[in-house]
Order: sequence, then structure tokens, then C-alpha cells
Amino acid sequence: MRIFAAFALIAGLGACAEPPAIPYASDERVQAVAYRAPGPNTLTVMTMVSNRNGKGAHTALMINGSQRVIFDPAGSFVNERVPEQEDVLYGVTPAVLAGYRSAHARSTFHVVSQTFEVTPEQAAVALRLATTNGAVPRAFCTSATTGLLSQVPGFQDVSSTLFPTRLMEQLAARPGVIEEKYFEDDEGTIVDGVEGIVLPD
Repeated sequence: MRIFAAFALIAGLGACAEPPAIPYASDERVQAVAYRAPGPNTLTVMTMVSNRNGKGAHTALMINGSQRVIFDPAGSFVNERVPEQEDVLYGVTPAVLAGYRSAHARSTFHVVSQTFEVTPEQAAVALRLATTNGAVPRAFCTSATTGLLSQVPGFQDVSSTLFPTRLMEQLAARPGVIEEKYFEDDEGTIVDGVEGIVLPD
């Protein structure tokens, strides 16, 4: 079954999804799908924002270093072709990234991406922290992301918060940020909206 099953966005404090039972991918599978996007090393914070009231619903961090992964703390993005180990999605090709964003964007939510060019050393620290962090409890997606970022050289001033949009506002004030907003106009639930999204062979 080639679908993206995304999380149900939950209103409230720093709301993140209730994580489903996700098979733990083997190291061999993770290594087999490893992908690095061309260009510089980058960190991209993705914030899911309500189109109705401007409140945030989820935070994730994409790291493009020796490979590109998404640290998706307490998230529920699930696809059998995207291996995951403890809240880290591997093999984030352009198709996987497009599917991830599309899974979260709909008539009621959009995705704000804030990208920073970083050094290979900064990306390596972020990747190590993401892959050793472990699974994150529900509602702590933004706290986990700020905790990770604050340990990366050059980002130590990132303040801890439970609110996705507060982190987004912090990052918007940082020099060098490249911001992009992604909208879709799907109706229905998150799952309804993503059932038609497939990954190419």
C-alpha cells in the first residue's frame, strides 16, 4: 500500500500527534536508502500552522548533512517505503519531502519551512543529536526540536518552548533565514487528503 498516512493535528499546547506503532527499520535498510540533497549543508525547521487561527500544531527538523533526514518528534508520518528509527525519517529524497509536506498541508493547515545554510560540522552535530535522541513523547515536538537546535554550534541561543509558532518567530528573526510557505486546499481529514500521494518506483 503506497500511501502517506499523516498525523491528526491536535488542538492545544504545542500539540503533536499521537504516534502510531511504527516498525523500527533495520540499520541495513536505513543505509540502503540514504540520500543527500545537492548543494550546501542545511537545517530546515518545518512548522505546521493553522489557517484559521495562526496557531502551530507540529514542528519537525530536516537536516541535510552527510545524508538528508527528517527529525519528526512525536509525529505520525508513516509510509512503508520511508524507513524510520525513533522519530527520524530516512531517505528524504525530493519525492519523500514533497509527500511529507503535502501530507501536512490542507485547507486548514499550511507548512512554513525556515532554512539555514550551515557548515558540515554543524550539520554533523545536528544529525548525531537527531539519531541519538530517541522517540519523543506526545506534545513535546517543539521542545525536542529546540533542545536539539540549542546544542548545535551557532544556535545555542535558541530558547526552549512548547509552542511551534514561538520557535518559528524566533527563527524568523535570525540572519540568513530562507522562509517558504506551502499551501494546499484539500478538504476532509489529514488521512483523506494523503491517500492519493504515492512515491515513484
